[in-house]
Amino acid sequence: MSQDRLSQFAGTWLLLDSGPGEPAWNMALDEALLESAAQRTEPVLRFYSWTTPAATFGYFQPYEQVARWTSVRPLVRRPTGGGLVLHIADWTYSLVFPRAHPWYALRAMESYRQLHHWLQTAFLELGIRSDLASEPRKEHPGQCFAGPERFDLVWAGRKMAGAAQRRTRHGLLIQGSVQPAQAWDRTAWQTALASAAQRLWGASWTQWQPPEPILSRAQQLADQKYSQPAYNQRR
Repeated sequence: MSQDRLSQFAGTWLLLDSGPGEPAWNMALDEALLESAAQRTEPVLRFYSWTTPAATFGYFQPYEQVARWTSVRPLVRRPTGGGLVLHIADWTYSLVFPRAHPWYALRAMESYRQLHHWLQTAFLELGIRSDLASEPRKEHPGQCFAGPERFDLVWAGRKMAGAAQRRTRHGLLIQGSVQPAQAWDRTAWQTALASAAQRLWGASWTQWQPPEPILSRAQQLADQKYSQPAYNQRR
């Protein structure tokens, strides 16, 4: 992508560090942020963690199959696609772009490549060299970290970062996971990710907290959808 095209990503980005959350709440807040994306002009980068070990799986995956692959519970269906991800020691983040933002117009594969180039740049700031996978090498289809897909981030031959996307009339949601291979510094990485966006595109960051209507909607989704077996086991 040309530098002129990348410069379209310049401007204000919103930064949300929501800290540890219950598994259902984590998925619910991402969906609430997507639903409300049209109310904002800025993208949102959200960092979050988990109050308990959990596993999430792609929106279209059959529950019974995924349940055989892991004993980790709770097992929560994500609002995005992709495969099974264990949230035990990973670093999770999400990105939400309104339809008016140039990133929304990217094709899915270019969005994925651009995302992991950004992560790659951030890790390099920390002295950690990684590569973008040039081709799929999935050992177990349906399990996100059982080998890389094209443009996944790879370190020392193993997949270290993957993501899934969902595009709606409201905007684009990307949910990502980093599985650190060593005792890397998560806080330093989060700082480096914001710094890399400034260097790559001229993005500027504003700390942000969701307004009450978004939080209320997230609680409703957590209670009525993501914590409910009827939803998580629907396929």
